[in-house]
Amino acid sequence: MTALAFMGCSATKDVSRNALFKTRKGETKYINAYNKSLKLWTVPYTEKDIPTSFGTAHVIISGPANAEPLVILHGMDASSTMWYSNIKDFSKNYRVYAIDYIMEAGKSSLKENKNLNSDEIALWYNEIFDALKLDHINLLGTSRGGWIATLYSIRHKERIKKLALLAPVQTFKNIKMSTDLINAANFKIAPTENRLGKLVNDFSLYPEKIDPLVKEQIYIGSKFTKTKLDLFSMQPFSDEEFKTLTMPVLVLVGDHDILSPISIIEIAAEKIPDSHGAVIETAGHFLTIDRTEEVDTKVLEFLKER
Repeated sequence: MTALAFMGCSATKDVSRNALFKTRKGETKYINAYNKSLKLWTVPYTEKDIPTSFGTAHVIISGPANAEPLVILHGMDASSTMWYSNIKDFSKNYRVYAIDYIMEAGKSSLKENKNLNSDEIALWYNEIFDALKLDHINLLGTSRGGWIATLYSIRHKERIKKLALLAPVQTFKNIKMSTDLINAANFKIAPTENRLGKLVNDFSLYPEKIDPLVKEQIYIGSKFTKTKLDLFSMQPFSDEEFKTLTMPVLVLVGDHDILSPISIIEIAAEKIPDSHGAVIETAGHFLTIDRTEEVDTKVLEFLKER
């Protein structure tokens, strides 16, 4: 074997199956960290991989098999493991499907390293729901997941029963640049554990509640994936689009959120026909961690209402 052939063979072995990861070794480290975080889930679960046009979708499923479906979409770079503090409440009476976003570190696997546009994002989720045979879906999204949940509900409202948005970014108005946001961008561009600490402190009022395993997973995911600063490609939706959301919509925002101001509660009430909103006291952007019990209660009460 020539030296060139040997080098080519080694390079092939180190190519990740997921186009987002820089190397196979980095992907393996991340998957190991993901699996450690998943041990924090206090309920039984199964993991399912679904082939799609854009790659493989990874879904974590919990709750009674015949229960009403609740699909949950995580925040930026957090993956579905971020729901470890909420899954016990959510899965008690719902069949919960937690989906890893395909353009971020997670177990979903992107076939080609490119940014999906809005049409492709909606199509990707549609293919997943088709494969899972899901209709009349209760859809819950937090942060970036809130924007995605809104996008999908506008495009396919016939499939959504209720929509719940937790601190949705870039959904009702653009994020204002600030030092805290710059800190988050710096971590994404050049991740270090110190920068992750600053990000967590900026986004949460109770950073000590975030399990170290989850923080380690986020750090490894950012370190070994190809940076995508695509937040500002997500633009707020128009008044006409909001009017099409005829299903009940819940919007929750923390009173100390640096990304999603409490004013979006009023905007939602003005623009969405059946809007329900609440400000969560003493909470930052990481609502599900800062005020787990209160957020879970409000979400479940909303879903139970006729």
